[in-house]
Amino acid sequence: MSYIDGFVIAVPTANKQKFIEHARHLDPIFIELGAIRVIESWGQDVPDGKVTDFRRAVQATAEETVAFSWVEWPDKATRDAGMKKMMEDPRMDPSKPGNPPMPFDGKRMIFGGFEAVVEVKA
Repeated sequence: MSYIDGFVIAVPTANKQKFIEHARHLDPIFIELGAIRVIESWGQDVPDGKVTDFRRAVQATAEETVAFSWVEWPDKATRDAGMKKMMEDPRMDPSKPGNPPMPFDGKRMIFGGFEAVVEVKA
């Protein structure tokens, strides 16, 4: 089964279009480096929990929206090789001309790699 990298971030709501443009710039690089697909999603129904929730996890303010994204890879080996290349790719550097700045506080991003263990298809 595939391997998934998941990301949760707080994005200033006013930066929604910048977030989309940032994703459109960077997400094709994941595909180029072996990912099967990339999904970027904008929070619409993200309830407050009693103990914890997505908003608290990324310390989202009232002026921010939680975005949830994932990258699907065919396997962990492809992911490890692709992510290594991605971190070395100059297109990832927001200080380079032509690269969009991050439209969110990357220090509050939570992320991780996950082994798929169950898959159900329609």
